[in-house]
Amino acid sequence: MIMKEWLNNYMEGFKKTLDSIPLNKIHSLIIAFAKANKSRRQIFVCGNGGSAANASHFVNDMAKSASDQVSNRFKCLSLNEHISLITAISNDYSYKDIFRKQMENFASEGDLLLTLSVSGNSPNLVEAVKWANDKGLHTIALLGGNKGQLAEIAKEHIVIDSLHYGHVEDIHMMICHMIAYAFIENPGIVDSI
Repeated sequence: MIMKEWLNNYMEGFKKTLDSIPLNKIHSLIIAFAKANKSRRQIFVCGNGGSAANASHFVNDMAKSASDQVSNRFKCLSLNEHISLITAISNDYSYKDIFRKQMENFASEGDLLLTLSVSGNSPNLVEAVKWANDKGLHTIALLGGNKGQLAEIAKEHIVIDSLHYGHVEDIHMMICHMIAYAFIENPGIVDSI
């Protein structure tokens, strides 16, 4: 009985969190991704822990499924994937540099950086967004209820009004699916902007 009550409470909390999704801001993100695709800009995505897994999942959806539907394939890269480079950077410099140092190799003005973070305070994401802003990238942060530093420095951000890591990470993945499926199910969106 106790577990059933916990499950009901979990779902009630999730439903409340689900209702906090700002669809107008997701529309704005879809337009940003469409513009990046149309102008052949590079898209970088990163996060830590569960958010790293969400970043990888999102890039998979964009690079394969969404790219299969649009005329220009998405040029997207998860900065969480290259473990030998990540360990070299963290060993020789600092763990807070793992995303920024990779972008130093690949990023150009006009590219797009999407960060995913429940806390909004991960030093490696803050470092990446600061660097990206200085270099003229369009920066976006998906965040949890604490907002953190990323809410102050990212050019666009979406805050999910919850402090529950599971709920926030679930909603972040849902937003990533909304972005990807906007292109999968509406392939003409890029040409319409």
